[in-house]
Amino acid sequence: MRTIISREGRMKETSMLGQRISRRSALGRIAASSALAAMPIRAFAQDTTIRWWSPQSAPAQVAAYKSQIAAFEAINPGVKVVFETTSDEGYAPQLAAAFSSGEVPDIVTHLPSFAVQSYYASDLVEPFNDVIDAIGADDYFDGANDVFRAADGNYVGTGIGNSAANMLWLRKDLMEEAEIADNPRTWDELRAACQAMQKGGIFGAPLPYGRNSMTTLIFVGVIHQAGGQVFDKDLNVALDTQATRDALEFYASMRELCPSGATNYSWGEAITAFVSGATATGIYTGRVLGNVNAQNPPIADSVTCVRYPTASTDIPAWTFNDFPSVFIPRQSKNIDLAKAFAASLFNPDGYIQQLHAAPGHVLPVLKSINENSQYQSNEIIQKYPAEVELMSQAAAGGFNLGYESGDHPSNEKAGEVVGSGAIAEMVQRVVLNGENADQVIGDTTKAIEDIMNG
Repeated sequence: MRTIISREGRMKETSMLGQRISRRSALGRIAASSALAAMPIRAFAQDTTIRWWSPQSAPAQVAAYKSQIAAFEAINPGVKVVFETTSDEGYAPQLAAAFSSGEVPDIVTHLPSFAVQSYYASDLVEPFNDVIDAIGADDYFDGANDVFRAADGNYVGTGIGNSAANMLWLRKDLMEEAEIADNPRTWDELRAACQAMQKGGIFGAPLPYGRNSMTTLIFVGVIHQAGGQVFDKDLNVALDTQATRDALEFYASMRELCPSGATNYSWGEAITAFVSGATATGIYTGRVLGNVNAQNPPIADSVTCVRYPTASTDIPAWTFNDFPSVFIPRQSKNIDLAKAFAASLFNPDGYIQQLHAAPGHVLPVLKSINENSQYQSNEIIQKYPAEVELMSQAAAGGFNLGYESGDHPSNEKAGEVVGSGAIAEMVQRVVLNGENADQVIGDTTKAIEDIMNG
C-alpha cells in the first residue's frame, strides 16, 4: 500500500499496482513506498528528478509545459521535472538507446498510440489503468482510450489530446480566383482544383514523397481513401488489392502538382509550404491555423479545411489520428511519482494552457475541458469555430495504422511497420522511380509480413 497526501492534507492509502488514485491526491504530495509513507514528502522527494520526453518543442508549447512543471514542483517540494525534446522522426532510435541502456525518461508524451502499443508488447511500458482512473475515466470522450487498450486488457497509456493529421487545407481566395465553387470531395475534384490553382509560382499541393514517417502515415490514409486497408481484420497484410494500386496511381498523378522539394518533404516542410503561400492546398493538423495567423496574416481570413477527399463519394473519409499519448516506461525508477505527474498534466489550468499553445493542433480528450469556457475563449478557436469543430469530429472518429477501423484489433507491430519505412519506400519506388507496381506491392507485403511474424 501507499499513502498519498492530498492538497487539502487528507491522507488516503492506495495500492500503486492496478489501483485507483484519486484525482486530487494524484496531484498532491506523494510518498514512494510504505516504508516512507509516514515521512514528510521532502524526505522522499529530496534530489528526485523526473525526466519528461516529448517531440513537441514549439516555444509556446514548451512555455506551457514549464508552467505545468512549476505547478507540480510547487506541491511536491524537492521534486524536479526536466523537459527534454525528441523529434517526430528521431524518437524511435532515441528511445531504443534509452531502453537498451536502462536510462529511460520517466514519462513520455505526444508519441503516436501505435508506438506505445509496440513498446508495451515488448514489456517496456508500465500499465496506465490507475492514471486513467485518477484523471477520471468517465470524463473522456466515448472510446477515447480504446486505441490504448492492449491485448491483455490493460491500458498502455492515454491520449494527451486528439489530432486530425490529414485534413485538407484550402485557400478560399485562390479557389475564388480559379472559379472553383465547391470544396473538393473526390480525388478527381481535388486534382482539378490543384491544377486550376497552380500558377504564378504557387503549386497545387505539398504532399510528402520522402522516405519518412509522414509519407508512410499519409499514404496509409490514401489507401483507405481508395477503399483499401493495410491489414485485414485478422491483421494479415492486405496490400495486394486494386485499392492500393489506385492509391499509388493517384499519388503519382499529384506529384507534378507539388514543389520539387516534396521528394524529401516531411511534416515541417509540408506545413511550411502551405503556411508560406507556396502551395494552394495543405495537409496537416490544426497547427496550420496558429501558424498562418502568426506567420502569414494576409491569408488568415481565407484559410479553411475539409476532410481529405476520397476516390469516390461512396468511400467514407478516413482521418488519421495519431492519438498523441502519455505513457511511462517500465524501467523508470520513479514510477509512482511519474504517475502522479502524468495525472497532473490534465489539471484544467495547465491542460488548457497546453492546448492553447497550439490551438486546433492537439484537441482535448476530456469532455469537461472541451466545454470549459476558458478553453473556448482562445482567439484562434473563436475565429475558426467551424474548422475546429470539424477537426474535433474527424479526430474523434479517426484511426491509424495501429487501429485501422473499429473492427480491427489493436496492432502492436504497427510502430515497427512505420519505423521500417516499407510503405514510404513503396511510394518512392513506384511514384518516383517508376518501378512495376505489382512487383513493389509484393515486395512490400513480404517486408511487412516479416515484421508481423518476427
